[in-house]
Formats: sequence, C-alpha cells, structure tokens
Amino acid sequence: MRPLWPPKVDILMTVLFAVAVFTMPIWLQPFGAAYPDLMQRFAIFGIFAIGFNILFGLTGYLSFGHAAFLGVGSYAAVWSFKLLSLNIVPAILLSIGIAGLFALAIGYVSLRRSGIYFAILTLAFAQMCYNLAYSVLTPITNGETGLRVLRDDPRVLDALVTGTSEVAVPRASFFGIEMSGMTGFWTCAVCLLIAFYIALRITRSPFGMMLRGIKSNQTRMNYIGFNTRPYTLVAFVVSGMYAGLAGALLAVVDPLAGAERMQWTASGEVVLMTILGGAGTLLGPFLGAVLIKYFENIFSALSDSTLFQAFSFLPDTAREVVVTIVSPFVGEGWHLTLGVLFMLVVIFLPGGLTEGFRRIARALRGGSGKKESSQ
Repeated sequence: MRPLWPPKVDILMTVLFAVAVFTMPIWLQPFGAAYPDLMQRFAIFGIFAIGFNILFGLTGYLSFGHAAFLGVGSYAAVWSFKLLSLNIVPAILLSIGIAGLFALAIGYVSLRRSGIYFAILTLAFAQMCYNLAYSVLTPITNGETGLRVLRDDPRVLDALVTGTSEVAVPRASFFGIEMSGMTGFWTCAVCLLIAFYIALRITRSPFGMMLRGIKSNQTRMNYIGFNTRPYTLVAFVVSGMYAGLAGALLAVVDPLAGAERMQWTASGEVVLMTILGGAGTLLGPFLGAVLIKYFENIFSALSDSTLFQAFSFLPDTAREVVVTIVSPFVGEGWHLTLGVLFMLVVIFLPGGLTEGFRRIARALRGGSGKKESSQ
C-alpha cells in the first residue's frame, strides 16, 4: 500500500524550512531582528509551539500548563551543567527525559477529563509547579533568585575528562564550542529543524491520523471500539518533551533557570502562538512564535523619538498626528498591537496566518489561470 504522503514531499518541505531557518540572518535584516539573541528565541519558542501543536492542533486538547515542562527542562539543564558537564548533550537529553516523565504523570491525571476541565487541570498543575519552584523547593530551584551555574560546581564528567571542574566563566558548550552569539543560534536552528521534521513525520503517520480522528469526534471513535486515551497520553508526553527541549535550549544560551518560566502567562503565550500561526498546521506555530517574539522584542523597544524619525518625511503637523495615533501601539503598548492582530486573525482568518497565505496563493493561481485562458 502506497503511503498517502510520499516521504519525498516531507524531505522537500524540510529542506525548504531549513533554508528559511538558516537564512534568517539575511531576511530578518530589513526588519531589524537579525541579531543572535532574538533569532535564538525565534528558534526556541518555535520548538515550544511546534510541540504544543502536536497536542492542541492534532487532538484538540487545550493545555494551559505547558510552561511547567518548559521550566522543568530549564532546571534539569542547569542542574546538568552544575553536576555533570557544561556539554549541552547530556543537558538536552536529561531535560527531554525528565520533562517527558513529568508530562506522563500530569497527563495521566489530567486526561481523565476533556474540554474545559482538562484545561483547568493543566493550569492548576502548572500553578502548583510554579509555587513549588518559587517558594517550597528553594533548595532545588533557588526560589525567586533563580538557579545559576557557578565556577565551583562539581561537574563530575568534566572533572573526569579534564581533571578539573573549575572554569573561568562557566558557559555551555558543544565539545568545546561555546554556545554564545551566532553559534548558539546555529545550535538552536539545528534543534528546530530536527523538531520540525519529527513533528512532520508524526503528523503524516497513522498515529497522527488517529490524533486527528480524536479531534474530529472522539466519542464516535470510542463507540466503534478505539481506546483513545493512550493516544492522547502519548501526544501529551511528546508535546511535553518538546517543551523540555525548548527549556533546555533556554538554559543553553543563558545558563539560568527561574520560576517565571512556569507562570501561566508563558502557557498562554504558546497558545497564542499556535492559534495566531494556525493550529493543526506544520508551519503555523513557528510563524506565530516568530511574530509574537518580534513584537515583544522590537515593537516594545520603539519610542516616540524613533517614530518621529521614521515619519520624518511627513510635514510636521501630519507627523505629530501620525505619531500620536501610532505611539499607543508600540513601546509599552505593544500588547495592544498584538491584541488587535489576534482579534483580526480570529475573526477573519480562523485558520491563522497560514490560512491567509493559502488564500493569497489561491488568488494568485486563479488570477494567473484566468490570464492564461484569456490569452
């Protein structure tokens, strides 16, 4: 039996996605976003959103607690840097594994309910984790100060290999290559590419089709004899592992883990990323992550003086009017711009930005077709 989606199509899509990701320093230049720290965040939160989409986009289960796995991944990575090695490989593997086990425990309980009850359960678990990390488990998390990598940490594996665990400046590395600047971005980009291809294969697989069936009508599937709970649990665990990977990469580029990464606002942010880009699509969550992080880092930095310079080509009176209208939407008011954009997408493009791109592509194909037929 021939597969519904040939692997060559998946490979081609992955190659095109890889080209787009690895050329980010070029095509982001005109938008003022081609600096390493921001591109790292594009890649990391793209992984977070792609993983969340495996649960929400494919099964329809809306989790408001995925920030818990992001935080667990960060803490696990920092402890790996402190106890084992500054090498990122054991840190990433440990973060993915611990986040997966954590997701298994939370998912086993939360998936006994569905709909709004499932969402509230996940939110409750995330807030419990946040409060534990912030106040109760301070010997492990260092509370509100956050967990940091120190010069005199034991680092057993590094001590075995080099004979000493002390370093002048403790920085994460990949077999001696420090994860800073563009090197950190390339590492995050490779992880994003791998995460995207795995999500692509999951979506195309019979398992992915089963998840789509659950989203379409879970009750009917139960009636015809399918036990859907193991499938939703696996999707929840895989999604949590993606969040753990994103949390590990946050610690890789900045060896610090804090309880704020577990707040409910972080969980809400990944929901916005997925819906804004297009839930259930492959590229949508990444687009949503890029857009939100762009607003958060670029729009929030715009000031009235910047706007006056940008609209300097206008007459003085018109420039003052335009700046007065635009200024509430930038700087500290960037959330207002994001809120307006989110409302427009939900009202006019329920399928997210990817639906808008599809409509544009269909219009262009239709227009070219009519032009050819008229000639």
